[in-house]
Amino acid sequence: MYAIVNIAGQQFKVAKDQHLFVHRLQGDEGASIEFDDVLLVDNDGKVTVGAPTVKGAKISAKIVSHLKGDKVIVFKKKRRKGYKKKNGHRQFFTKIQIENINV
Repeated sequence: MYAIVNIAGQQFKVAKDQHLFVHRLQGDEGASIEFDDVLLVDNDGKVTVGAPTVKGAKISAKIVSHLKGDKVIVFKKKRRKGYKKKNGHRQFFTKIQIENINV
């Protein structure tokens, strides 16, 4: 059984006991959260597609930890002008574990 759910503006394919890295969510580590923006549910070959969401479907998850992603280097340069700019960015992520898919 799997589902496609909208979490923080992004769509993820989730299954039970799966670990997922999503953009930073509010809540403490160990807290339980629910997502009700479920777009599709596949229950052993029986597919239910929402219009736009599946009615009554909820995804239960637990926040495992808050962390930062790898550094991404942003380098800008204009040739022959002496302009160089180097920036780094680290995105904040939340690691969640999917506990249950309720239809």
